[in-house]
Amino acid sequence: MRETAGERWGRRIVLTLLTLFVVIPLYVMVTSAAKPLQDVQNGFTWWPSRPTLQPFIDMWSTVPLARYLVNSLVVSSIAAVCSVAVAIFAAFAVSRYRFRGRGVFSVTVLSTQMFPGILFLLPLFLIYVNLGNATGIELYASRTGLVITYLTFSLPFSIWMLVGYFDSIPRGLDEAAQVDGAGPLRTLFQVILPAAVPGVVAVTVYAFMTAWGEVLFASVMTDEGSRTLAVGLQGYSTQFNVYWNQIMAASLVVSIPVVVGFLALQRYFVAGLTAGAVK
Repeated sequence: MRETAGERWGRRIVLTLLTLFVVIPLYVMVTSAAKPLQDVQNGFTWWPSRPTLQPFIDMWSTVPLARYLVNSLVVSSIAAVCSVAVAIFAAFAVSRYRFRGRGVFSVTVLSTQMFPGILFLLPLFLIYVNLGNATGIELYASRTGLVITYLTFSLPFSIWMLVGYFDSIPRGLDEAAQVDGAGPLRTLFQVILPAAVPGVVAVTVYAFMTAWGEVLFASVMTDEGSRTLAVGLQGYSTQFNVYWNQIMAASLVVSIPVVVGFLALQRYFVAGLTAGAVK
C-alpha cells in the first residue's frame, strides 16, 4: 500500500515531536553545565550569558567523583561478566537438554522479574550484616556485596534471553559437531557461542546497564568508600546549596563511556534482542 500524503505528514510530525522530546532535555543539560551557578539559580535561559567550563573542573573536587566512577565501572563490569558467564551455561542446558523440572525452572527464573526490588532489600541487608558478624566476610558496604546483589536481578533475565536466542540456533550445528567428535563444552564454545555473539552482547549490555543505573540497593548497601555514581551524584545537593551546573556537567561526563559503548555495540544489541524472539 502506498503511503498517503496525510500519513506521511503525520509520521513526520510524530518523529519531529519525539526528536524534540529527546533533544531539548539534552540541550538544557549541556547549556546548564556551561553556566555559572548564579545563572542557573536566577532563572532559565536558553543560552548562558557567560559560558564557562569551570563546572567541569569543580565537579571533581565537590564530591569524590573519580572514586564513584571507578566503583561503578568495577561493579557494573564484574556483575555483567559474571551474569553472562553463568547465564551461558544455564541457558545452554535449558535450550539443548530435556530434564525433569526444566519447565518449572524456566518459569521460576522468569517469575522472579515479577517481584519489586524493594522486596529483597531488607532480607539481603540482614543476610549481609549477619554473615559479616558470624564469619567476618564483609559483604555489606563492599563492592563484592553489591555485585552479588545485582546478580540476583540481572541473572534470571539474562538466562531467559539467552535461552530464546540459543533456541533460534539450528540444532543441526550441534549434531554436526557431535559427528566430528565434539563434546558438550566444545560444542558450546566452538559452535554455539560464535553463532550467538549478538545475543551474548545484548545480555552483557543489559546486565551492565542494570548495575550502572541502580539506586535503591546502592543507597543502602554502600558507604562512602564503595558508593557508586547513581548515589554519589546526590552529593552535589548539600544543606546550603545545590550545584546544578556541576550536576549537569557530571551527568554528561559519566554518560560518555556508556553512550560510546552502546553505540559501538548497537548492531549486536539490536540483533540479539530480535533474533531470539523468532524461531
